[in-house]
Amino acid sequence: MRRFTSIPARGDFGYQCLVGPQKVSGAQLADLRDHFGLKLTKHMPFGSVRDDEGHLYSMVRALNAPGSTPNPTKFIFQSTRLDGANLRIDKSRIEPRALTMWPARGLDGDTAWWSSLPDEAGQAWRISASGTDFSWHEEGLFSLQGRLIGNGMQWYLPGLDWGTFYVAQMYNVSGTCEGRPVKGVISLDQAWMAEGGAIHMHKDLVVNHRMHVIWWNFATIYKDGSWDLASVLVGHEHLGYAIFQNERGEVRCSTDTQGTVVHEDGGWFATDARIVVDGTEEWEFLPDPKGRMLDFVGGFPITAQQEGRWRRVGDTREPDRWMAWGETDRRNGSARGVRGDAGPA
Repeated sequence: MRRFTSIPARGDFGYQCLVGPQKVSGAQLADLRDHFGLKLTKHMPFGSVRDDEGHLYSMVRALNAPGSTPNPTKFIFQSTRLDGANLRIDKSRIEPRALTMWPARGLDGDTAWWSSLPDEAGQAWRISASGTDFSWHEEGLFSLQGRLIGNGMQWYLPGLDWGTFYVAQMYNVSGTCEGRPVKGVISLDQAWMAEGGAIHMHKDLVVNHRMHVIWWNFATIYKDGSWDLASVLVGHEHLGYAIFQNERGEVRCSTDTQGTVVHEDGGWFATDARIVVDGTEEWEFLPDPKGRMLDFVGGFPITAQQEGRWRRVGDTREPDRWMAWGETDRRNGSARGVRGDAGPA
């Protein structure tokens, strides 16, 4: 039973989330309708792939919705090949690309698509997604294709003035990057916010109020063919959710989440992160030694983004491919109710 030590105002539910699965389809992905009085800000394809030498490549592109308020992200490509030790933004690979602000978009049958504009400067790109398939082609850089993993995920967070409705679907992908064979996972997320809102920037109920401690999407496909898929969040007050899926068709959701983070001494990145769901089920984050996204620190997003792998404590299955791109923020604290240096909002 949830206990309140302070009483919020009318319309404020103390950061309680509603979380559940959602059926993925191209028609739904292409739909620009409002939800809960909130406006679609953009689609956000992002994820990580690895090559046979163990190098990591992480990419994200903003597919801004018509009439939305963009944040600074257009296209980001990161690689461990630049310094061999961290994920660094590769400006030489980004510079020649089409940095589309408002993409072309459409729906062919049950496949939604987005692309650079025909008369736009820079190398062309195209992304497509449906309830079964996904593709992402960046001319001269990478080409990825894959299949939906499980079902989509969704969570809704009401607020007094702002709110967030967030949807994600994740795809098991393979292909080529910089001419090398790669495999990994791409998450295609969507965010609805108050009019004028921009994720990580304007009217963001979670980030602007410094409320989250742990926030990750992750998927692992194991060598025995089994897989885990999840989205988790732990924050202050009553903020938190977890949704887990696996190859057996099990879909489990909870808003009873606790978690702890240990950050580098004097640094921003997590050396350890753990979540406990329903008081008993424990998961742990295994940071990739090269997964620190150094170039985001002091820039945008303002949080420390990081790659690695999540697993249930005690799980010994051997992974084949995975993605766990998420974030902590030392300024927000190390556990629910344990604030960081920045203090309360």
